[in-house]
Amino acid sequence: MKATLAIRQAVRPWVESAAHRILIGVSGGADSMALAIGTLAEAKSADVELIAIIIDHQLQSGSASIASEARTQLLNLGFTDVEIVTVDVELTDGMESSARRARFAAFDSAIAKYQPDFFFLAHTKNDQAESVLLGLARGSGTRSLSGMGEVNGKFIRPLLSIDRATTEAACLENSITPWIDPHNSELAYSRVRVRKEILPLMESHLGPGIVDALARSASILREDADALDELAEGFLKGQNPANLAVELVEALPKAVRIRVLRQAIYSAGAPLGSLGAEHLAPVEALITNWHGQGAISLPGGVKVLRFSGRLSLSQQNS
Repeated sequence: MKATLAIRQAVRPWVESAAHRILIGVSGGADSMALAIGTLAEAKSADVELIAIIIDHQLQSGSASIASEARTQLLNLGFTDVEIVTVDVELTDGMESSARRARFAAFDSAIAKYQPDFFFLAHTKNDQAESVLLGLARGSGTRSLSGMGEVNGKFIRPLLSIDRATTEAACLENSITPWIDPHNSELAYSRVRVRKEILPLMESHLGPGIVDALARSASILREDADALDELAEGFLKGQNPANLAVELVEALPKAVRIRVLRQAIYSAGAPLGSLGAEHLAPVEALITNWHGQGAISLPGGVKVLRFSGRLSLSQQNS
C-alpha cells in the first residue's frame, strides 16, 4: 500500500488542520479517486466530515452514468455524503476553459452551501508540469509559469508533489477502477498534446526527470512572483491607484512596475484575469515612452490617461 500511504501523507496536514468539514472534487479519474481514498483514510481518526462533489458537465454521451458510477465507488469506499452536480457548459472560449469555468462556479456554490474548511482538488505534479509548458508556449510571465498554487483561498491542491503514476497505483491498491476520460486522449487539446507527445519527447531526448524539473521550476517561479507582487502591493499602500505619479512609477524596476499597473487597472474595474501583455504594454509606454499618446482603453471599460505627470484611471461606463 505504498502509493496509498504517499497520498495519505500528502493530505494529512490539511485534514489535521481542518476544524469540521472538507469538500473534495471528484471526477472518477485516478487522481481524484486516489485523493478521495487518502483523505477518507485520514479523516476517520480526525473527526472531519467529508463531502464529495461530482460535476457532470454533460459534454459527452453517458456522462450521467459516469457520475453515478463514481458516486457508487465512493460510497463503497465508505463515503456517506456524495453530491452530483449537473452543470450547463456555455462554450465561449474553448471547451477546456468553458468547462473549467462552469466547474468552478459549481464548486463556489458548494462552498457557499456547506461552508467547508477546505475544498480539495486533485491536481498532481504532472498537471503542474503541463501547465508550465503551456505557459511557455503562450509566452506567459512569471505568475503563469509558476503553475498552480497549493493554496488558493479555500481550494487546496494536496497532490502537487505526487505524480500520476502514484495516483494510479493507489487506485489499484484499493481495487478502484478509475474512469478514463476520452477527452484526455484527443490530440485536438493542447494539454493532451503536451501530455502525450511533448513531455515523452523531452524525456526521450533530455533524460528522465522532466516532470520533476518543471514542477520545481514552478515552485521557484511562484516564490519569485509572490515576492514581486508583495513589492507592488507595498508601493501601492497609501497611494491612490486611480491617480499615480508617473515619476514614482517610472523609478520602479520593470517587473514591479508592470505589477503595479496591473493591480491599479484591476482596482479600476477590469475583470480579474483579463489583462495580458498586449494590454499592459501600451499602458507602460505612457510612462516609459511618452510622446503625447491618447487614452488607452482596456477590458471592463477601464481608461488610462496620462495628464500633468500622472496616470489617471477611470471606468468609462461608470
